[in-house]
Amino acid sequence: MTEIHDLFARNRTWSEVVRKTQPDFFTKLSQQQSPRFLWIGCSDSRVPANEIVGMLPGELFVHRNVANVVVHTDLNCLSVLQYAVDVLKVDHVIVCGHYGCGGVQASLERRKLGLIDNWLRHIRDVHHKHAIAVEAVLAPVEKLDTLCELNVIEQALNVCQTTVVQDAWARGQQVQVHSWIYGLKDGLVKDLGLNVGKQEEITPAYGRVLARYRAKA
Repeated sequence: MTEIHDLFARNRTWSEVVRKTQPDFFTKLSQQQSPRFLWIGCSDSRVPANEIVGMLPGELFVHRNVANVVVHTDLNCLSVLQYAVDVLKVDHVIVCGHYGCGGVQASLERRKLGLIDNWLRHIRDVHHKHAIAVEAVLAPVEKLDTLCELNVIEQALNVCQTTVVQDAWARGQQVQVHSWIYGLKDGLVKDLGLNVGKQEEITPAYGRVLARYRAKA
């Protein structure tokens, strides 16, 4: 119980520091939520969305799951996406994975972990789809990095193909979808190139991004 109690103590310290340095912070925070960005990221504890992009609470709407997967039957993720796009009217949806992702590594190595194997099946499908590009990379770390990148690209593509985003574009709403990846070793975010703001941009953007991986294979 000591560790749990420590969290309450840390919370009180944090609250006191914030109130001393920014007296109106919590008042403003409690009055509205108007983020311009939805972040779909990994649950990994080393990837704190707000801190990575230097944003305060209230500036970034966040959904996280193991390996930043976007599945068309996942009502949790889709509900977050729908609320962000239809209600909050975000301008950008960012799918951000990270290098060294444990979920992607488990999929790559075909490890058996239990119930989560069913979730990671989606990443194995990405591996199967891009097997030539992934297997052409010989070094294990670089092979993992390649699959981490391709997984982000495929999940961003899935966002573009959801009814939520498709309907938003059909009614003329300005929403852009982005594919990013975060480096645990340097703390930097990299744009993987799939940046889409309308239906007709999906196929050419996806083709350009994949061409880079085919060229390396």
